[in-house]
Amino acid sequence: MDHHIKILRELREDHDKTQRQIAEVLGTSQTMYARYERGANEMPIRHLVKLCEYYNVSADFVLGLRKKKHSPAGSE
Repeated sequence: MDHHIKILRELREDHDKTQRQIAEVLGTSQTMYARYERGANEMPIRHLVKLCEYYNVSADFVLGLRKKKHSPAGSE
């Protein structure tokens, strides 16, 4: 499993949210969000940005490029 796919699921579960609830945040269907989480479809950048804002994490973390959820202070 791709690292970012695992992270999407873990973030959702850590926040006690259903796929349907996250799909509503993104303005998409539960079916489509489930496809993102399985890796069957690539997630649009606008959805990645929305999830980063929602979970308060960096895109690098979601994409598996960093192990820490947040960017160091002053690095933006």
